[in-house]
Amino acid sequence: MTNALNECTDEKLVQLYADGNVAAFDVLLSRYKRKVFSYIMLSVKDYDLANDVFQDTFIKAITTIRNRKYSEMGKFSAWIIRIAHNLVVDQYRRSMAENNVPGEVEDELGHTVFDTLPVYDRNVEDVMLESQVLEDVKQLVEMLPDSQRSVLLMRFYQNMSFKEIAEKQGVSINTALGRMRYALLNLRRMAEDNNVTFA
Repeated sequence: MTNALNECTDEKLVQLYADGNVAAFDVLLSRYKRKVFSYIMLSVKDYDLANDVFQDTFIKAITTIRNRKYSEMGKFSAWIIRIAHNLVVDQYRRSMAENNVPGEVEDELGHTVFDTLPVYDRNVEDVMLESQVLEDVKQLVEMLPDSQRSVLLMRFYQNMSFKEIAEKQGVSINTALGRMRYALLNLRRMAEDNNVTFA
């Protein structure tokens, strides 16, 4: 039976699971667990937290399908990544609240930190996992101005909150957020100039 299920499309598997075939969801999970977990891990940079968000993602997917509220015909991969993305954003909001950071603080351009969280479809996520691209990104980070590079490294590699970053650098939280925003804008610009594709 499992071999037969492996030949089914995502949408057929969703339909079968909604009708009570538990094995159908197992096949969906095996198809997308690596992709979804990799996306979450790239976003939160913490294994235990990524695992929690991963579990929540598939619990939400199970609930939605079982309640027959799934309506993304032909787009299961994008749908499951979008669930993960939304849960990552929720986690950022909770983290900022716990660190007494005002919600959705805007930088000088009128953007909030949540504007910088990317949404990847399956093709982009696959590209992000390629080692050469990651190496290129590492080199681009080294080209950033010191103030921007340090904020980015503290946030993504040391898992520091924006409150902690602001205190360490002796600046306001708004300034720390602004530096992060400019760092990401500069990375995008440099990526285009150097033909590095992240999205």
